[in-house]
Amino acid sequence: MVKTYLKTLVRVFKKHFTRLLSIIFMVVISVGFIAGIGSAVDKINYSLNDYYRAQNVSDLIVKSKREEGFSQEEIGSVRARYRGADGKSLVNVGASVDVDLEITGETQLVRLCFLEEYGDEQTVNVQTLRESAGDDTQAEIAVSAEEGDNKIKGIPLGTQITLDFKEILSQLSEGSADSMLGSLPDSLTKKTVTVTKTVLSPLTFGVDGEPSYRNGEDAKIPDNIQDINEMITLENILYLPYSVVPVVPFVNRALLPKNDLYVGFNNRNLFNTFSDEYGIFTRAEQAEVSELLGGEENVRILTLYDNYSFNALTSYGLKVRGISIVLMVAFLLVTALVVLSTMTRLIEEERSQVGCLSTLGYAPWRIIFKYLLFAMIGCGIGGVGAYFVQMGVATLLYVVFNYSFTMPPMTMKLTLWFYLAVYFGIVLVTLVSTVFAGRKLTSDKPANLLHPKTPKAGKKVFLERIPFIWNLLSFKYKSTMRNVLRYVYRFLMTVIAVAFSTALVLAGLSLLDLCLFHGIDSPSVMAVAIVVVVFAGLLTAVVIYTLTNINISERNREIATLMVLGYYDREVTWYIYREVLIDTAVGILFGYPLSALLVWAVFSVMGMGTIGGVSWFVWLIAPVIVFLFTFLVILLLRRKIVKVDMNESLKAIE
Repeated sequence: MVKTYLKTLVRVFKKHFTRLLSIIFMVVISVGFIAGIGSAVDKINYSLNDYYRAQNVSDLIVKSKREEGFSQEEIGSVRARYRGADGKSLVNVGASVDVDLEITGETQLVRLCFLEEYGDEQTVNVQTLRESAGDDTQAEIAVSAEEGDNKIKGIPLGTQITLDFKEILSQLSEGSADSMLGSLPDSLTKKTVTVTKTVLSPLTFGVDGEPSYRNGEDAKIPDNIQDINEMITLENILYLPYSVVPVVPFVNRALLPKNDLYVGFNNRNLFNTFSDEYGIFTRAEQAEVSELLGGEENVRILTLYDNYSFNALTSYGLKVRGISIVLMVAFLLVTALVVLSTMTRLIEEERSQVGCLSTLGYAPWRIIFKYLLFAMIGCGIGGVGAYFVQMGVATLLYVVFNYSFTMPPMTMKLTLWFYLAVYFGIVLVTLVSTVFAGRKLTSDKPANLLHPKTPKAGKKVFLERIPFIWNLLSFKYKSTMRNVLRYVYRFLMTVIAVAFSTALVLAGLSLLDLCLFHGIDSPSVMAVAIVVVVFAGLLTAVVIYTLTNINISERNREIATLMVLGYYDREVTWYIYREVLIDTAVGILFGYPLSALLVWAVFSVMGMGTIGGVSWFVWLIAPVIVFLFTFLVILLLRRKIVKVDMNESLKAIE
């Protein structure tokens, strides 16, 4: 008994090897694509969290609203609250202003960041050194400049810059500088500094510049990506020692008071950045610090949620995650339909084997188990392949993000939860489909199973009831239409699968159109669009291949009969091809309204783009891509059609 069962199990794998491959490829494409995009976002979040800890990024930036800035007592109280486990201060003190400054003969909008020197205690916002003039510089006052990017121009090493504090204060006070400045000599109010280092601040790693304070109090990323170009962005950032700021004689008051506190939380391993717990903790600390320094009338507190670079990167990540969730529904549905069709038809073809096993006394669950094992092995192999595909997609998208951000080193942490959620969703659908199909068959009487399934009764299709159309068709097209419309289940499965594949292709093309022809300069979105188009095309190919392959397998006797009647290979192949192309064309037509819905959902998640704004040619390119993949598939299946064994196919079913 056991030996017989094992033999039938081996035969299932040999006989239906191509269907096993179909399941494997469906899992690889669907899970690999969806999990790849979702995992890319996890990679970004984990890497950003590692970067936040490594560079000790400040959680709060406290800005004084008072003209005199923070007092030493206030600074001391904040320092006492925030110290690391080693006792070092987690508070940097300084001042920052955005002013027009002449650099290399050109007036630029520059942020001057003055920081107190605290030696080893200054551990917040650790900068990354990009380039240095070396130790042999003769600069009297050495300063650092932010690395150049798309908006920040950068300053060559060795450049000397004159800071006229009279002019700086005049800009800050809208032309009415403090009256006492007029009596101060230029030797006191003018300082010449030399750029000796180029650095990357952990607060400004976006390559599209940093918003100026002149934008207003909240320089956040706009909700609409198109509005980024409308922001006032800095042209350069200089980091200077606070000792550069002149002190007014007699009053012993610095011309620029200490109005910035950069605060890092004590336990930086307590939460992941941007987690819900981190947000709650941040709001609580924000309130505590505000109360400590006299309330909102005295201070304005910015958090990492207000930081342009952090906010922009996480915002882009959320948009990409949103795209993956919307497209996941379509990919999973197509995969479920094809796997359901594959397993249902596979088990139906095994009806005689099921009947034999039932006659021998095998319980229904034991019969179904071998088909479950077939499906599980297919999903298992596909899952392994999908894991490597999702790693490749995630890495590709992470690399592409470097075009919009100076990305931190990619984390080596495994990002499995999104992959596992999608994979087990596919496995669950596959197993449920297999059990459903198996229970339906094993519930029948063994005597019925041992007989061939009764062919579907011939009847008129609805087109035959429309004479002015039907009479125009030649015999071969009448035959084709009867075959297409006679098997409604097969027809609907193909149409639905092609419709969703078309919608996915069009969604990817619409995103690409948004970047190329509608001014959305987002390499990350463009990369996602290309990945969507490629995987949607591959999904279309696997869908068409699987369903057509099943169609051919079911109709071997019919194909063999045509060959015996003297049909040429070309005529036999087009007998099948016409049906496939008609199914595909109908699927594309139904795919258009579905495409509009999917594109609307994607644009809604991203917060940009409209269906009406999609270029007209995109709606024409999508069906061309679908038909292209269809043609490639049917050409691959030609050999299977013309190599049908006439003798074997026409033998009586045993």
